[in-house]
Amino acid sequence: MTGEDWLRVPVGEDAERWRTRGRARKVLFVVHNVTSATRLLDVLPLFADDTRLQLLATCTGSSPFLAGVPELLTAAGLPVLPWEQAKATPVELAVSASYGGELPLLQGKLAILSHGVGYNKRLATPDTGHRTPDTGHRARGASGAVFAPADSRGGAPAPVFGMDPDWLLHDGRPIADATVLSHPEQLDRLGAACPEAAATAVLAGDPCYDRILGALPHRDRFRRALGVAAGQRLIVVNSTWSPGSLFGDGDGDLLPSLLPRLTAELPADEYRVAAVLHPNIWHGHGPGQVRAWLDRARRAGLVLVPPLEGWRQALIAADCVLGDHGSVTYYAAAIGTPVLLGAFPDAALDPDSPVAALGRTAPRLRPYEGLRAQLDHAVDHHEPGRYRAFADQVSSAPGASARLLRRVFHDLIGIPEPAGRPALLDRLPLPAFEPAMRTAPVRVLTRLLGAAPPEIAVTRHAEGPHEAEADDDFGWDAHTVVHEDTRDASRLRLADVIVRYGSADDPRVGPPSVWTAEVLSRHPACALAVYVTGVDRCTVRLRDGAVVRLSAAAGPDGRPDLCDPAAYGSALHAWLASGKSLAEAVTSGVRVVTGGVGRVVSVGVEVAG
Repeated sequence: MTGEDWLRVPVGEDAERWRTRGRARKVLFVVHNVTSATRLLDVLPLFADDTRLQLLATCTGSSPFLAGVPELLTAAGLPVLPWEQAKATPVELAVSASYGGELPLLQGKLAILSHGVGYNKRLATPDTGHRTPDTGHRARGASGAVFAPADSRGGAPAPVFGMDPDWLLHDGRPIADATVLSHPEQLDRLGAACPEAAATAVLAGDPCYDRILGALPHRDRFRRALGVAAGQRLIVVNSTWSPGSLFGDGDGDLLPSLLPRLTAELPADEYRVAAVLHPNIWHGHGPGQVRAWLDRARRAGLVLVPPLEGWRQALIAADCVLGDHGSVTYYAAAIGTPVLLGAFPDAALDPDSPVAALGRTAPRLRPYEGLRAQLDHAVDHHEPGRYRAFADQVSSAPGASARLLRRVFHDLIGIPEPAGRPALLDRLPLPAFEPAMRTAPVRVLTRLLGAAPPEIAVTRHAEGPHEAEADDDFGWDAHTVVHEDTRDASRLRLADVIVRYGSADDPRVGPPSVWTAEVLSRHPACALAVYVTGVDRCTVRLRDGAVVRLSAAAGPDGRPDLCDPAAYGSALHAWLASGKSLAEAVTSGVRVVTGGVGRVVSVGVEVAG
């Protein structure tokens, strides 16, 4: 019996008539949701350049997090079998990164990988035959939490997902022909919890971790891609899913209030903040909803990292990760990044797991105290060897997972590996450049440090508290910078400086000299109009009609400086507001100091006032 949506080629009832390579052995990638698919995408390159194999994909349909899966499979470009056809189609190998769905009904050898850093979380025993951690068919506790610390049988601790017979066995036999583990500590726990499945275990490293290790030398490039300037610290906020996570609302609902505080309390030119959220948050609640929830923080400068690619690069680039009990936070610790735990539901974890051990080791955030001091302390007092044990427990064969996994897969298929071709994983790509741009109003504090050459300290806070006014005792002055496209257009009437970011030849607004003239004409209370035309330069029009070009000197390595050029406009505003002359700034340039970093900015007059 076939369905109307079943494939006819390269598999199907009359596939022999239509396919070009009919003798290829079939390898089926079993996708449950975007989360598990990311691990399958990690290992997909291990089958490259092998004309003996036909790769296929299917989705079990057992997960409630099905959004995003069709688009992901389309992008992968593999033939996608409906689940009913996948169960009816003999294959030489099926590869899954979860225990979800009716995996025992597949016709072929089955290899199951973890889609995170091993198996760590407790999960209440399912009450249906789906045997999946994400169907919603489980024995609920009173809270209804997914990762419940206890199941419904007398309050006993819930089993550990991926380690318990309820997940690993079908009719008393192991579901998988190869249970792929990354470290012997997982094998020890598996042997104690489910000896039958332990007999199928193979140690083959962690391909996700290996991709991270291979990209560590490119940390500086990833930082520049995220717009991190010299002297800035990158804070990555990471949350797994479930009510007990950092983004969850099960215990204090911390993150929605935390993100605006981070962007407001951390000086904009000294810190960059990025958020890495679990794909189940993105696709469970909807990408548009996630962006709406984080809209205020994004307008204040938050970088929202996409769920599929980019999170590993952000971890490598980070100076500190503010996270929880998810795998991403653990990977951060494993590569030696300072970690601060904002949420950590200890009872939801296997106490013998490495992630639980991280929770006993890493410092915890005190959410109602100042954030900057805690983050700086986590970075400044981090001991390089603090998390070495966690790195040792990610993989027993760091850098070797490609070789080990390809051997496992080909042994199951029953063919030799390709001769003379090393097993290789894809390199992590360089993300698109995402410079800092804030459409929320920015409160700027400035202070003149010297007059020869002009030297101005600038501290900016996006959506900063109004009480952060100038302190005359220390010589600070304050002004407000507002982006022309700010959500609240009424703020433009109060702006001392109005800013725009764009190309100098954008035909929609005209050249910078035209746009700046229009802005000052439209907003008579504004002192300066600043058009940022590049990562290191901007054009400024003064109230007297002078048009000035500000450009920062390149760094010691010859690459452009990445400090937001709007800060240079604020420095010039402070210099002129103090009664100093433009001529002096033109003659010697100005030195703009943000945090502890000084930048030499040249000042050139394009149109005299």
